[in-house]
Amino acid sequence: MKNIIAGLLKVKSIITIILTSVFAYLSMKGEISGEQFMTIFATVIAFYFGTQTHKNE
Repeated sequence: MKNIIAGLLKVKSIITIILTSVFAYLSMKGEISGEQFMTIFATVIAFYFGTQTHKNE
């Protein structure tokens, strides 16, 4: 459990969580469309998991 929490506190994870939260808020508020949110979210998540996979190899 400590390893999971430590992993979430890494800079990339914090940035991913913040970006996801901000864009979800903007989408709910109506500032951006759902399509724009999904595009941005998919890009952020793909980058995050792509770097994690590359790091593990």
